[in-house]
Amino acid sequence: MSDLLDVHITYDFVCPWCWIGHHHLRAALTQTGMADQVALHFHPFELNPGLPPEGIARREYRTRKFGSWERSLALDAQVARAGENAGAVFAFDKMDITPNSRLAHRLIRFAESQGDAARRVHLHDAIYSAYFQEGRNIGSPDVLAEIAGKQGYDVAEVRAFLSGSAGEAEVVAEENQAHQDGIDAVPHFRVGWNDVSGAQPPAVLAQLLMASR
Repeated sequence: MSDLLDVHITYDFVCPWCWIGHHHLRAALTQTGMADQVALHFHPFELNPGLPPEGIARREYRTRKFGSWERSLALDAQVARAGENAGAVFAFDKMDITPNSRLAHRLIRFAESQGDAARRVHLHDAIYSAYFQEGRNIGSPDVLAEIAGKQGYDVAEVRAFLSGSAGEAEVVAEENQAHQDGIDAVPHFRVGWNDVSGAQPPAVLAQLLMASR
């Protein structure tokens, strides 16, 4: 039986505040000295489940969602400022596609089946970085296979997993459970019986960790 403290993170790979929140969590773990005392568990929450598998042009999607491209750019600037303070760098100018994130969440299910929690966390971070820093289409199985390969996963196995329906039911079930649990915004962090939503500052997440230790 593990003595590690379970930290549950509900997120989406296309959610910039989730990536900022992840940086805040890492800062909180450093502040509390608990980095080697926790087990991170990632739970999917698709913000755009209705997107086509190939994604959609980002300018088209954001203009439709926010009413104008100018409004979208203003929101990007706001996120970039918050990210800079957290150590999360965004390269919105490199993003051409708003991807469907289902395959990326399924890839994390594959990583879970392989064991090695540390490598899974690195893969999780690498998917975020590929999208937000490199502007890559993380809805593409080819892109995801390449990312996974760089983290030491077998590329052929990843491709085979993503080409079928493996992990699909698990992702859908976890998303349904999140809704049943009342989670309607991400990121969401739960440690023991305590939880918070949003990209909370490191101090808030540190309190969450300490309260559950």
